[in-house]
Amino acid sequence: MIIVSACLCGINCKYDGGNNLDERVLKLLKEGKAMLVCPEQLGGQETPRVPREIINGNGLDVLEGRARILGAELNNDVTSKFIKGAYETYKIVEAVGASIAVLKARSPSCGVSKIYDGSFSGTLRQGNGVTAELLLSRGIRVFTEENLDELEL
Repeated sequence: MIIVSACLCGINCKYDGGNNLDERVLKLLKEGKAMLVCPEQLGGQETPRVPREIINGNGLDVLEGRARILGAELNNDVTSKFIKGAYETYKIVEAVGASIAVLKARSPSCGVSKIYDGSFSGTLRQGNGVTAELLLSRGIRVFTEENLDELEL
């Protein structure tokens, strides 16, 4: 079983109420190989919601208490919801015996290798999102739709 970001299968759970449908990921779901998750909703966030980014760090920094996650208005600290969503996602990973995840690129939850830098300007920085970091630390192989071709099924 593969854990996949629900937005990549056309579920309208993206911050703006839309989705990021990727037919390759949807195919995994249709073949019965995928379980949908949305870490941000699992953490208790609403949809739609204001854009949020990790401020002064990356997912590891958030998990270790050195960085926070704020909305674009910068007075809405949702760090605890992102952490909760990461751990709730990991519970699902364990429950279904997944060893692979396909998550949404650049997201503060799901991004792998590159995430938005916290300036809300579209600028990227090195690092993983909170959920991606937690899954990687637990031995889960994590991909995004941008490097899905590297996944051999």
